[in-house]
Amino acid sequence: MSTDSRYLWQHKDLLGTSQLSVADVYHLLDLARSFQEINRRPVRKVPTLQGRTIILFFVENSTRTKTSFDVAGKRLSADTHALSQAGSSLNKGESLLDTGLTLQAMNPDVIVVRHSSSGAAAFLANQLSCGVVNAGDGWHAHPTQALLDCYSLRTAWDGAFEGKKLLILGDIAHSRVARSNVQLLHRLGVDVRLCAPRTLLPAGVEKWPVTVYGDLTNAVEGVDAVMCLRLQLERQQAGLLPDLSEYSRRFCLNPQHLEHASAAVKVLHPGPLNRGLEISDVVADSPASLILDQVSAGVAVRMAVLYLLATRK
Repeated sequence: MSTDSRYLWQHKDLLGTSQLSVADVYHLLDLARSFQEINRRPVRKVPTLQGRTIILFFVENSTRTKTSFDVAGKRLSADTHALSQAGSSLNKGESLLDTGLTLQAMNPDVIVVRHSSSGAAAFLANQLSCGVVNAGDGWHAHPTQALLDCYSLRTAWDGAFEGKKLLILGDIAHSRVARSNVQLLHRLGVDVRLCAPRTLLPAGVEKWPVTVYGDLTNAVEGVDAVMCLRLQLERQQAGLLPDLSEYSRRFCLNPQHLEHASAAVKVLHPGPLNRGLEISDVVADSPASLILDQVSAGVAVRMAVLYLLATRK
């Protein structure tokens, strides 16, 4: 592993992609690439964070994010400890602040937080002296997901972001993944498009640095990548979705759509997948798919994040 020890990382916490400069992003992605080399070794462990403590405080359910943070910490030889709402005193009525202060009293180096309320991670970061990573807060932000998406695209695009075209497809309104990716990819020079039913577009989207489409065939024209989003089926009960078969007919990404895209188009999805609803089996399992690359990139990117926050002086 090689790192640029001369780079000054100025952030105690990672709460959103908007706090990062372009130089920060490239430094983090370069560091993640070094850690990815470790992940390919027969023995995938280094003593880099030996003696450091990482607490995973996940109030919301998670498979990919929680597991990859846990694996990331362990591969750096940190001690990782997982806590869910069901196993915490939040379930007994304790406030988020008191739970955070209790965890801090155990002297962790970093607390990774996922919470259903937008701003929860920032609230804790303002109260705690240890590093805080936002692993997803409400509809607000999911910075490490956007960073691992950028890592996957950077690899697929041979390092070039400027001038690339990317379509984000699906439930934009309720997606912290979409918000973080729009912020980050736009600043890296990517032309970002959105495609969704009108009821699944966020208020104020006309102020976002994106082009909005209602027709998927038009939206995918000439794009270099398509990022499908999970359709949150609970939204249908709120009357925000048409019939699911109608949604699938209009917005499920299939091979016919990709015929209109760039010949080297790549497909991403943060998971979990609703196959046949957001993305067809053929596309999800095609050579164009970066879905499993994203999972692999997630470990390396989160290793980089934990390293930067745990070793910051």
